[in-house]
Amino acid sequence: MACSFPDARARRRGGLDRLLRAPALAASALVAACGPGEEPPGRSAAAQPALAAAGVVVPLDGGADVEAEPAASREALRPGRGDKLASIAMRTFVYAAPERGALKLGYLRAGALVERAAAPSGDAGCAGGWYAIHPRGFVCVGKGASLDLDHDIVAATPAGPRRGEPYPYRYVVSRKPPPHLYVHLPSEAEQRRVEGRSRAQGTPAWSRRDEALLGEPEPLTPFFANRRDLPKPPGAAEKVRFPAHRGRARADSAFGLISTFAWTGRRFGLTTELDLIPIDRTSAVAPTAMRGVEVKSEGTPAFVMHHGVRTLKPDASGELKPDGWAAHRSGWVLTGKTAAGGAYAETDAGVWIPASALRVARLGRDFWGHAARGRKWIDISIELQTLVAYEGERPVFATLVSTGRGELGDPATTSATVQGTFFIREKHVTATMDGDDLSESSVDLRDVPYVQYFHNSYALHGVYWHDAFGKVRSSGCVNLAPADAAWLFAWTDPPVPEGWHAAFNDKGGTLVYIHA
Repeated sequence: MACSFPDARARRRGGLDRLLRAPALAASALVAACGPGEEPPGRSAAAQPALAAAGVVVPLDGGADVEAEPAASREALRPGRGDKLASIAMRTFVYAAPERGALKLGYLRAGALVERAAAPSGDAGCAGGWYAIHPRGFVCVGKGASLDLDHDIVAATPAGPRRGEPYPYRYVVSRKPPPHLYVHLPSEAEQRRVEGRSRAQGTPAWSRRDEALLGEPEPLTPFFANRRDLPKPPGAAEKVRFPAHRGRARADSAFGLISTFAWTGRRFGLTTELDLIPIDRTSAVAPTAMRGVEVKSEGTPAFVMHHGVRTLKPDASGELKPDGWAAHRSGWVLTGKTAAGGAYAETDAGVWIPASALRVARLGRDFWGHAARGRKWIDISIELQTLVAYEGERPVFATLVSTGRGELGDPATTSATVQGTFFIREKHVTATMDGDDLSESSVDLRDVPYVQYFHNSYALHGVYWHDAFGKVRSSGCVNLAPADAAWLFAWTDPPVPEGWHAAFNDKGGTLVYIHA
């Protein structure tokens, strides 16, 4: 088993490890880009003018010789003049060349705006034309992309994900029964008709906790103030359509919200698939305090696994005296010095911590010559539930994780995490996931943050539905606290360009080693 990402399963067909019997992910998503330190396919737009000036032929229009074109024409085929392109589908794929059969480099999310060339680089299989975008690749204007920056889907998407923040959206979990999916901000009469009773009778008392977690609602944009019907981006789930709503969300749903609006004395949230849900039919997700530790000095990462642990400092005579408190699951870097026969361990912060309260990471071994070449790699221990990130032989980051409930069992028959050496091949800012651990029957977890696939449907990813880091918990994936998932996402290869929602690299990015 592995954690289940339905979109990923649909992308990979064939070439699977039958022993694992993991859900398949289509070959179309395992798209090639270059290995670490190399330029990916669809050479960067910034490099193209320099190559042309050096006499290197750079095909931008399906095979035409750039040198045969006037300089002004060549410049029109490259991003950089301020022209932009809008994604109007849940996945607008970016191709390495201006043709449908080319390798996919990644995709854009509905509502995203990216810099494009002024002129298309051909129209093979694309009536609207293929446009080079920043920093590389080509997008077909048509069903998935538009040159109209005032398109309804752009107008209905006031913001994209907050990349780099632990939670790229604000997250809520449905109550029972789950919320209705409204197609516009509903009048009070529509709410009574749809929800079967007046809001005053049917709405639970508003939670001040939820208010604080969600923050202030955003002001209404003109699109929402005019109560326009929300468009559905191609690729979004389209339920049966009623005049004011699309039915209820699935049971045990969780949502990432782009925005929230105050309306008719209630609050409504805009989901990433462009539905409006009444927030009082949900509970806001409380952020976890779990954070890994960046290793900035020579030493070994360790984590406090007990509550109420005192830190100590030596007094003038050298005797250790209580100094403060070490938070549960806080990360420290041990210098290697001990005191009282090993009962206390020194940290690089100058304080000492009882050794019995610590879970000390085991520093990994370089079996591949990866460290000797100074490359990045990740070591994950299932027994310790730790992750350590390395640059060459130097650990730079460590944290606690939650791997599969099957522990060291067979991934083919249990929910154990697969062991072995892998490479990160796909990275998604967020992805929809089903069947993991929100509850025993959870089926619909939207916008799981910072997903990095390394083998079939196994991935490193952040979670917002549990806070059990340091213990086994998942259906096979490696669960991370959102802040740690965000750190790793920015650190690993392949990079995801600004404005993109995902990037692929079939040759493999950062190495991931998972073991007992």
